[in-house]
Amino acid sequence: MAGINGVATFGIQPTGYSTDNVSYAFPRQESRTNILKSANDQLRYQVQWFDGNTLNEGVEPSKDNYKSSASPQTGDIVNVVFTVFSSVKSGATFPAAWELLGTITKSRDIANKKYSDGSSPLGHRFTIDVSQIVSDQLSYSLCPINKGTWQSVEYGGMNGGSTMQDNVLNGTSATGTPISDYNVSENGTFRYLKVKANYQIVNAAGNIIAATGAITSNEITVINSVNQFTEDKTPYFKSFAIGKDANVKYSLLTRSPNSALNAPNSFKQIRVDEQAEFLQFYVDRADSFDISTTTDTVAAMALKIETVANNSVVNTFYLRDFEDNLLTSTSSGDFTFLSDIQKKMCIQNISPYYINNSNNVYTPDNTRSTVTVGSNFPYWNAYSGDKILSTTDSYRVSLVKISLFGGGVEKRVSDFYFYDIDRDSDNLAYGFVRFHWLNSMGGIDSYTAKRDVVEGINISRDVVEKNNADRTWYQNDEYLSGANISNSQYISDTMRGGNLYKGGREVSNVNAENFLSVYTEPLNIPNAKWLQGMLLSPNVWIEKDTKATQEGNILNSYLRPSTKGYIPVIITNSDAETVNQSEGLVKFNIEYTLAHKVKTQRN
Repeated sequence: MAGINGVATFGIQPTGYSTDNVSYAFPRQESRTNILKSANDQLRYQVQWFDGNTLNEGVEPSKDNYKSSASPQTGDIVNVVFTVFSSVKSGATFPAAWELLGTITKSRDIANKKYSDGSSPLGHRFTIDVSQIVSDQLSYSLCPINKGTWQSVEYGGMNGGSTMQDNVLNGTSATGTPISDYNVSENGTFRYLKVKANYQIVNAAGNIIAATGAITSNEITVINSVNQFTEDKTPYFKSFAIGKDANVKYSLLTRSPNSALNAPNSFKQIRVDEQAEFLQFYVDRADSFDISTTTDTVAAMALKIETVANNSVVNTFYLRDFEDNLLTSTSSGDFTFLSDIQKKMCIQNISPYYINNSNNVYTPDNTRSTVTVGSNFPYWNAYSGDKILSTTDSYRVSLVKISLFGGGVEKRVSDFYFYDIDRDSDNLAYGFVRFHWLNSMGGIDSYTAKRDVVEGINISRDVVEKNNADRTWYQNDEYLSGANISNSQYISDTMRGGNLYKGGREVSNVNAENFLSVYTEPLNIPNAKWLQGMLLSPNVWIEKDTKATQEGNILNSYLRPSTKGYIPVIITNSDAETVNQSEGLVKFNIEYTLAHKVKTQRN
């Protein structure tokens, strides 16, 4: 197979390194090293080809440039064939273990012109945008209510997207086995992305043929987020990917204004009976610069919970369910620690009910200054102290890393997130409405609305008109001889005439759907703008305790550890007021309908 004249390299990629062709064309720190990308922004890939001579963008590739005497033979590039791959397993064998999303054959870009003399730059460029292909692969992933984290990073929790086929009884017998390895839905929140570029050249006969010398792009992570130009610097995900920099306080994937960055309006109301309050975040690197004087190696990572009463920290403990999904390494001395390169999407339940009722609450054993061969350090001890009490006013959450050596040095690597305990009595007659939604960061946010609950049903009917039944003739119950017909001789309750139970117009189908609404508490501007995100989200759920969700908890309390379930709803608001200067605080009337329609019989 022939090769190409000159050399072809990747020019523009969604992210890159200082060795790339465009390393000095854009500000590197802000525009090029952000390894988290939004599938709803442009994801541009460009191959830049120069024939090694004088070819510029305004010159056509030519068969006359085919070098038949070269070994291998080479020719001008006519097309670049981009193949787009994705995976949920970073570092998987490429391309065998990656899913092919699509192939794009691209001829060269329209020629650019120099402003002063109209000349074109050297070489040809082939540019594509793959964002629409990738965004179709992403949806959401819900962690089950009252579960600490999802089962795995790769396959996530309760995933969006197409309904997976579930007809495999794994095994040779008809009874099958209880767990199937087939048709498992991949995590809906992220994908790793690579693009491979192959070439098509023109040979001496003028035919277009395939050429050798393919190149492959860097691996990036793409999530189902939305870059809001009114709120974010562009691009913004560099500070949302937990990395090695010990001086950066990384942000988690939520837009709730309950972080210290938004003080003093930074406390989020949360009830002690709530079972699902999640923080989602992306861990790129586990190591931490200067976490100890010995090494940057990190042994453990967790969300640190500090409860507060009367303005004083009372109890401190750690939630680390998500850590079981991180990669680990073992040194020659058998010290187990977190691998530096992670590239993992993580989620952790930090709700009061989960904290108080879970056994997965820990404290680190960081009392030793040296490490014994064959041991893990620091290792987690079960926490047995008080958690969230009747006297607890609030608690704050932060992501911490703990060093392998140096006495278990702890470094906070995230902002603080604050939660104020809401002890308002439940509205027993109507209940409160707990919402969850896919936020614009690609994570899951939650809010409880408590005021003026309304429920109802909208009904419409499809009516058809048929012939009226015969109402003028009635079947007699006597023979001509006057003898009565025996009741047993009637084989049906239908009679000739008198069929008044059938109308000329009949309902062929009843269409019904629930309509519901609830008011929020009075909201300040930061909270109103945050909650506006729920109205913009394509995926919203409420929590409901139903007979079906109760049955799921009884049958499998591990996968469904709560009697409550996520019920999808469709928000029907067409507008929402977030700022009102004359009124001050604003309230939302959240109007919604259940995504599951009311089922009715057909006639």
